[in-house]
Amino acid sequence: MFETKRLIIRQWRESDFVPFSEINADPQVMRFFPSTLTTEETMAQAQRVHAYIEKRGWGFWAVEEKATGQFIGFVGLHHQDEDCGIPNAPLVEIGWRLSSKYWGQGFAPEAARAALAFAFNTLALPAVYAFTALPNIPSKRVMEKIGMANTGNDFDHPKLPKDHALARHCLYKITKEEFEAQ
Repeated sequence: MFETKRLIIRQWRESDFVPFSEINADPQVMRFFPSTLTTEETMAQAQRVHAYIEKRGWGFWAVEEKATGQFIGFVGLHHQDEDCGIPNAPLVEIGWRLSSKYWGQGFAPEAARAALAFAFNTLALPAVYAFTALPNIPSKRVMEKIGMANTGNDFDHPKLPKDHALARHCLYKITKEEFEAQ
């Protein structure tokens, strides 16, 4: 567990699963994903990320607002194997998903900066990557706010059909040196 000025970033609790299900069922939050998720899909995803953190000591952590104690989403890191179909793999990606109630308040960049600090200071990674569907301007904005730059290596997401509207993705990157220079 670690903290920022306004957030607690921690392992998942069972009490996070219902609000996480609400986030994953929100069409606004999921508009740059192939579909919303059912409660069962969300529970399976939450259990996977919890187990990943238990195994590695890091992953997609739960994010809690300090002022209210509310679960607001997740932020964190995930290892992508060399055969995942993403350029520059193997790599560690950073990702986030927050309830739309908490958008526009700077929570995503705040949490993401903390995850990057962990990646560079604790894991001693040389670089961290992020990717999203090309139309996902809000996520690209967060990537740029945290100092990431577009690599220019656009690619078709390997889990989507090539003709899917969200298939084409961009790849962003930040190095430890770039992060420390901020």
